[in-house]
Amino acid sequence: MRKPKSTSPIRQLVAAALAAAMGLAATASSVAAEAASDSVAVAGEKPAIATSAISVSPRFNIGTMLVERHGERGTPLILIPGLASGAWVWQDVVKRFKDTHVVYVVTLAGFDGQPVVSGKVMQQALQSLKGLIVTQELDKPVLIGHSLGGVLSIALAQAESSLIAGVVSIDGLPVFPGTEAMPPAQRAAMVADIKAGMSGLDREKFASQQQEYMRGIGVLDAVTAERLAQLSAKSDPAATAEYMAETLALDLRPNLPRISVPVLLISPYNAADGEAKMISEAAKTAHYRQLMAGTPRLEVVSVSPARHFAMFDQPKLVSDAIGKYLQALGTP
Repeated sequence: MRKPKSTSPIRQLVAAALAAAMGLAATASSVAAEAASDSVAVAGEKPAIATSAISVSPRFNIGTMLVERHGERGTPLILIPGLASGAWVWQDVVKRFKDTHVVYVVTLAGFDGQPVVSGKVMQQALQSLKGLIVTQELDKPVLIGHSLGGVLSIALAQAESSLIAGVVSIDGLPVFPGTEAMPPAQRAAMVADIKAGMSGLDREKFASQQQEYMRGIGVLDAVTAERLAQLSAKSDPAATAEYMAETLALDLRPNLPRISVPVLLISPYNAADGEAKMISEAAKTAHYRQLMAGTPRLEVVSVSPARHFAMFDQPKLVSDAIGKYLQALGTP
């Protein structure tokens, strides 16, 4: 990858954001490298990858989201994919829990072929998630989110803890790693810079970025990376950029003490990647715990070897961690 023309702090953090969220596998500064390394994970087992809906199931729309329902009994689970992802992210988790839980898998607007919406996409996603709980009369569901989906889960738990039983976040944090010390004005400038840099991104370039991302940051297995990149490329580039910019503008840490339910944070780690970034598994786990400081009932679990899409790298370890968490909650 060519080095950016500027080495200013804002440009460095923009590079980090692009690397972690849009698929550029390397950055040109130590700040960017640290930010990227703190938001990644790895692959191990290689499950078959669904290309659209996981199976034939009831599908309906709530607000700006598409929802699939699996299972008929048990505590409801709401599975929320991350950036440029669809229901296919959760195929193994659905298979594991659909016989003991009612599983709702959502796809956000603009992702995986869904229509794009205008306005503040994160706020609309949060309103839609609350709408799913209220309109379907779900009794204390557990939110399970990956990356962006984890950010949404944390945000909803801050605002509506009384509606849910718990949160599981897989590599999704209340603030983007590497930007935690950034002043608000600088954060706003970074977001504006990213929007400007990604305006007019065509689908061919977007698909190329997804391939680069999946190979370098997304998963360990090259064949899986190629297949996931093809699926991610079905998302709208402009919508992906908007979600990314709004997420980078967030810092949810001040309201973490408002979360009254147990939170499980799954931190993926791959030794080879960690050594290259000079961060150990224990150090990454500790950093994630620090970013979640103030959460009253927090557990941080490392899954290794795994990259950002840990559900594909280590499907059994991820499902086992979720299962242990659900058992501790006392769900069926």
